[in-house]
Amino acid sequence: MRKVIITCSLTGGVQNKAANPNLPEQPEEIAQQAYECFNEGCAVAHIHARDKDGKPTGDPVVFKDIHSRIRAKCNMILQDSTGGGPGLTLEQRLACLEAQPEMASLNLGSMLRTVGSAAGTVWINPRSELERFAQEMKRHNIKPEMEIYHHGMLREMNNFITKGLIEKPYYVNFVMGMAYQGAVEATPGNLISLIQLLPADTIFNCCAIGAAQIPITTLSVLMGGQARVGMEDNIYYSKGVLAKNNAQLVAKSVKIIRDLGFEIATPDEAREIIGLPKLK
Repeated sequence: MRKVIITCSLTGGVQNKAANPNLPEQPEEIAQQAYECFNEGCAVAHIHARDKDGKPTGDPVVFKDIHSRIRAKCNMILQDSTGGGPGLTLEQRLACLEAQPEMASLNLGSMLRTVGSAAGTVWINPRSELERFAQEMKRHNIKPEMEIYHHGMLREMNNFITKGLIEKPYYVNFVMGMAYQGAVEATPGNLISLIQLLPADTIFNCCAIGAAQIPITTLSVLMGGQARVGMEDNIYYSKGVLAKNNAQLVAKSVKIIRDLGFEIATPDEAREIIGLPKLK
């Protein structure tokens, strides 16, 4: 049976310990939870960094600290976020690439924040800046994980392909149900339509916010894709019950995927599927 790649987004750039005290913020917490996720079957650690005060940072020193702590424990794929968090400049978001992750997220367009304290503000990502992110990742030999929030963002992926800024197999993550940044609703119909629009030779992953996390990621697997879970996207284990840690969310998804008859990819198997170099 096909092997499914599980990604865990451990921290994120918005939620904090006030929302769930079990959310990891500092390097030692992030690395420990990454290792616990690895033990449950997770292949990819999607990493956001925080400063000493728990605020999002793009500081490569912090990312390197997280990397070294994870690598001392296991061989997970290290995937850093260039989204960072609210208030970071383009240069600050790019800085994490200096930590030399194997993969990095690349948000494929501008987004309107529709809810919360930042409602009405725009996160501007013009094409010129998107191309710079892709160019920097290519220069550092870092695989882009292209984050697509709605159908229009596929235009930017096709632009990358036309200009030779990304290489096969392409890797995308559909972000669904994030009202905060205007993502498309997390429905089966929307996921199916997004998949149908993908270019050839594309591996797709999927994440969904809150209660939609497990239904949508499970559908992604059934449709031939991968799954992303974690406390960036969902701080609850079940309705009204806060997650104890990220590993709890990984274990829940892994059980469902195995019950459906699929196998879980190890980090090295995931590297082969994605087209990443073997870990030295």
